[in-house]
Amino acid sequence: MTGPEAAAAAANWFTECYGGEPAGVWHAPGRVNLIGEHTDYNEGFVLPFAIAQGVRAAASRRDDGVLDLRSRQAAGEPATVAPGTLGPGKPAGWAAYPAGVAWALTGSGYPVGGARIAIDADLERGAALSSSAALECATALALTELYGLSVPRPDLAALARRGENEFVGVPSGIMDQSASLLCEQGHALLLDCRSGESGAVPLDLAAAGLVLLVVDTRVRHALSDGRYAERRRSCEDAARALGVPSLRDTTDAPDGIERVERLSDPVLRRRARHVVTENARVLETVSLLRAGQAARIGPLLTDSHASLRDDFEVSWPQADVTVGAATGSGALGARMTGGGFGGSVIALVEAPRGGGVRTGIEDAFAGHGWKPPRFLDALPSAGAHRLR
Repeated sequence: MTGPEAAAAAANWFTECYGGEPAGVWHAPGRVNLIGEHTDYNEGFVLPFAIAQGVRAAASRRDDGVLDLRSRQAAGEPATVAPGTLGPGKPAGWAAYPAGVAWALTGSGYPVGGARIAIDADLERGAALSSSAALECATALALTELYGLSVPRPDLAALARRGENEFVGVPSGIMDQSASLLCEQGHALLLDCRSGESGAVPLDLAAAGLVLLVVDTRVRHALSDGRYAERRRSCEDAARALGVPSLRDTTDAPDGIERVERLSDPVLRRRARHVVTENARVLETVSLLRAGQAARIGPLLTDSHASLRDDFEVSWPQADVTVGAATGSGALGARMTGGGFGGSVIALVEAPRGGGVRTGIEDAFAGHGWKPPRFLDALPSAGAHRLR
């Protein structure tokens, strides 16, 4: 869906919900994380890029302080929050994400008031493409612009993350919100999650004769189910066992991996090993992309998947089969993307072999009796912006 089409659809949904025209329509994209999984909350490196698909917020102000939230994708679950009642757990469900943004903004001294917000999206929830962060960031842009507030993008990303962490209760890192707000078209975003520094990395795969295929395995995940939080606690425990504030310090140490291998607890050893080696893979990927050698990142993607499967233990059967089928059908590399336990896989493919890789994956799913996967060609796109 093009920008004008998406804006018109969101505006029409607003009119259907509330009558009248919205004051504006804002778009925030989903993201694909090229590499760097479960490193963000360990103060490490990540390399996401924004995609064309995302979330739109059509909105207008309310003078009575009421926050009225509707979603086309959750049409039977509207939420209306009266002044003074906004707080963790109220509202719950999908509406907690935009409400959490309003809560974080007001809690940080930004005087946002009531609003009518109608949400529309072409991004599948639970597909590991960061639909929740896109929802947060579209809301954040809408509220700040409706109330004439100027908030630097990195600060806005931090506020959206605060809403997700403290209001929704998901202990996520800063990557998803940063990708949605800071990415540039045709580039990935190298983000140092310790310093907050970021930089654009060229990602013109078409010029290299490549495509990055996103395979939605149609296994849905929920990062609020406790398994994501357990992995984060394991990383914190591993850092304490190593005597460092975070696993980033072990990454930066010359003998970091040797120290990790000496950990006595086998679970903590595996968790820490993934984080340290994944940080190294991110930096190597960046070096190859900046040198114009995109085809050579394929093995790094596959190594990342093996680490997530074996050391971090967040993969799932459909992801493992997808990676095996993709590489067996000619993909240069493949890996799960996102927090894990469901969602999507990415595969780096030479453009002429794209059809064969898709067929190989479809055949593998059929052989297991699984419902067919969905495919998406991921195009590095611009970050969040106003559509109208």
